Amino acid sequence: MIRILGLVAALMCVVPALAQPLPPNLDKQNAIVIDTTKGRIVIKLRTDIAPKHAERIKQLARDGFYNNVPFHRVMDGFMAQTGDGQNFNGTGGSKYPNLKAEFSNVPFKRGVVGMARASSPDSANSQFFICFADASFLNGKYTVVGDVVSGMDVVDKLKKAPPGSQSGTVTDPDKMVKVQVASDIK
Repeated sequence: MIRILGLVAALMCVVPALAQPLPPNLDKQNAIVIDTTKGRIVIKLRTDIAPKHAERIKQLARDGFYNNVPFHRVMDGFMAQTGDGQNFNGTGGSKYPNLKAEFSNVPFKRGVVGMARASSPDSANSQFFICFADASFLNGKYTVVGDVVSGMDVVDKLKKAPPGSQSGTVTDPDKMVKVQVASDIK
């Protein structure tokens, strides 16, 4: 019964988001639409600087891998991380192999989307993060894969880890309810 109520509540949050128009002049082939428990986020993928990472995100969206995946690590003033559709806690990846880094000169700042990785530069797989603010210390060390073009107000509303949390782990986190390539939305 509780699960049914939770599903109904999640659907009530998503329905208004589904009615939102996409930003004008959006390249729908290279954008993802993330309907979250807090609203809609639209990300323009940077195929010009990270084509393999952008393709991976589109593939995983089309596979349904990102649906109902939590924002497991959210650090106020830094970033919100998601994309672990395997373990849902930041320790997993996808069935596909890790990607070779596609570092660029694009700086990490508010609204920039980067690929999360382990210590190896070539270990990005499925997880990504959205910057709340400037994170120039990541420049040249992580792959920039996109930019939020709509919905930073939604990103700002995501439940954050308690202040002072070193890990940024969120208890009862917000989720990506449905993730789609914009061109696939009917």
